[in-house]
Amino acid sequence: MLEEALSLLDPQPGSTIIDGTVGGGGHAQAILERNGPDGRLVGLDVDAEALEAAKNRLGHYGDRVRLFRASFREMETALQELGIDAVDGALLDLGVSSHQLNSPERGFRFGAETAELTPLDMRMDDRLPRSAADLLAQASAPDLERWFREYADLPGARRFARRVVEARRRAPLRTSADLLTLIRDSRIGGGRRHNPATLVFQALRIAVNDELEALAEGIEAAIRVLAPGGRLVVIAYHSAEDRIVKNALRDAARGRTGPVGAPEALFGRDARLRLLTRRPLRPSEDEQRDNPRARSARIRAAERLAEVA
Repeated sequence: MLEEALSLLDPQPGSTIIDGTVGGGGHAQAILERNGPDGRLVGLDVDAEALEAAKNRLGHYGDRVRLFRASFREMETALQELGIDAVDGALLDLGVSSHQLNSPERGFRFGAETAELTPLDMRMDDRLPRSAADLLAQASAPDLERWFREYADLPGARRFARRVVEARRRAPLRTSADLLTLIRDSRIGGGRRHNPATLVFQALRIAVNDELEALAEGIEAAIRVLAPGGRLVVIAYHSAEDRIVKNALRDAARGRTGPVGAPEALFGRDARLRLLTRRPLRPSEDEQRDNPRARSARIRAAERLAEVA
């Protein structure tokens, strides 16, 4: 959904855009083509391999590009380091990248042909202290259940959490094959169109990388750094992500600026955003056919309003 994202982001010549999930640099390159000849792009990613790929792809743009190994929740710090007070656009393309999925050693995939050799890692940032194997070995049954239920809507979440605790007493879960065997033997996820392994791996990946908390903080940071008229575009890939995006943009458009759960009286009344998408954009049938990984993508966008004096 590159064209849809760029249309909403609308990078103009000379503009400054922050790509909070630069990955291999595909979106970044398209942005630089549109905001040239002197527009700038600040790219963030926690994945060292992704940053190296982006560096190689974007090197010929010279000092129009600055890359940082950082989470998008840290975008204000990166911009401050560059002396940038505000940006004209921010893009967040969430979830796991194709490169990560296609690298068995990263632990994100569960294809049977590589499962025995795939460690249960799932860290986007290899500086994180705990891998998926660590979480499976150490987390309590209630925490495991919560992750499987809230992050993946897994049918039988409680039963599977208990099976994980029982299984690790016998032997540690270290590879994708270990976890796939447990999923199969537990007979969970019946009646869902998604492979239950997809749901289990998704939940663990989100827990390992603290993705949903990072997303909530990242959206708030993006709103703060946008100049009036600047646009925020977010591409989400599952319902838990999209729910956070929808609620955050809606609340900012309504002027709800207080913390989640605060009494209504504590919320400000000055709207900070204008919604550009009342409903999320979805990939066309042609794109879903050509790129099956895009089938669950949802794009939402909003524009920063000027502060009220």
